[in-house]
Amino acid sequence: MTGVILSGGRNRRMGENKAFLQVDGERLIDRTVRVFREIFGEVIIVTTAPLDYLDQAATVVTDIFPGKRALGGIYTGLFYASSERAFVVACDMPYLNPAFIRYLVQQADGYDIVVPEVPEGFQPLHAVYARRCLPVIRGLLERNRLKIIGFYPGHRILKIQPAEFGPFDPDGRMFLNVNTPADLTSLNLRLES
Repeated sequence: MTGVILSGGRNRRMGENKAFLQVDGERLIDRTVRVFREIFGEVIIVTTAPLDYLDQAATVVTDIFPGKRALGGIYTGLFYASSERAFVVACDMPYLNPAFIRYLVQQADGYDIVVPEVPEGFQPLHAVYARRCLPVIRGLLERNRLKIIGFYPGHRILKIQPAEFGPFDPDGRMFLNVNTPADLTSLNLRLES
């Protein structure tokens, strides 16, 4: 399986590229690539600024459909993946759990989508997707329908419930992402205490 890191966001709320923010003394992109290198033989970073990632041990690609947000990034990552399936994650998640990622990967046989589901909804940027989803995603992109879960209907979906992922996430922070300066400050304060 391929690991795909989406790092092409506009970062409007943060004001700077979230991938290069430091959490606990390590840049988010370095943390994510390090975790992915433990698990996947192929790691792809999807970005709008490929030259910024030349120091990473990963294949760096740019969006096939520029400006199409995370759905375009998922399409691009799947398109370039040499594996039939890819685990896709946003670059701003500092608490990835390698054991849980492996668990998701192990559940993927027979499914097009393996996605955690929390009470608020799916975690689509922490999920496994099959290349079989590409035509439907492309159709949505061409019609500018950019909601990620818009391509879920019609695919074989395995929803991973809190009872399954809870043991991997005792602190309840596995899906936490960093969107604003306040998020980063809060996160770093929590680490210091």
